[in-house]
Amino acid sequence: MKMILDERGKKYILKPGAEFQSDLGIIKADVLDDAQIGDEVKSHLDHTFKIVKPNINDFIDLMDRRCSILIKKDIGQVLAHTGLGAGSRVVDAGTGAGAIALNFGNVVGPEGKVFTYEIREDFAEVAKKNIDNFGITNIEVKNQNIKDGIDEDNIDLIFLDLPKPFEIFEDVLESLNVGGWLAVYAPYVDQAEIAYRVAKKLGFYDIEIIELLERGLEVRQQGVRPKTRMVGHSGYLLFARKL
Repeated sequence: MKMILDERGKKYILKPGAEFQSDLGIIKADVLDDAQIGDEVKSHLDHTFKIVKPNINDFIDLMDRRCSILIKKDIGQVLAHTGLGAGSRVVDAGTGAGAIALNFGNVVGPEGKVFTYEIREDFAEVAKKNIDNFGITNIEVKNQNIKDGIDEDNIDLIFLDLPKPFEIFEDVLESLNVGGWLAVYAPYVDQAEIAYRVAKKLGFYDIEIIELLERGLEVRQQGVRPKTRMVGHSGYLLFARKL
């Protein structure tokens, strides 16, 4: 897979055997197919483009969505807090366009496995297409309601992005390995609070609710200061461990 970057920093995923067209010009398919990662190519309007190897974030930025997705600050916290790694087995519910499932699959590697449940057929089809286009083979998209039961066991992480995730915590407890993690994304604080109380009642350990706020810095000739806009509330993250 190749990505092309224009002079403005705008990026596009290239399709093998197809020419590239944008408002900055056309590049023929044979030129793109012969180009190597790091090469620069010219359009017929003499604009310069860079050939780049896309990573998971580039692909997610450009893939078909049709619904909102988790953003990097929350995905990163889930990966770091749960210690997910090569060979891990993950269940994900509320696939959407597949953004966090792709991150899970990218981290667990070919020896790991991700099972992602999506109740809506249209979202499941979009997610399957995105996963296939990225070329990752360790993710299984399941068009079924996880509330009807979790088919898998020996799971290291179960991630739930559902309106009432606490309704299946008993099933989660059965499917997790000892030492495995439950992680919940909850847009509203009452969802997180109920999830906390249910997890505690069922005997989960290390239960914690986290909200992440992200603020960048402006670097100017006059000095450095925080940006006036920031990524504030997106959702609450609940973590709980089976011990």
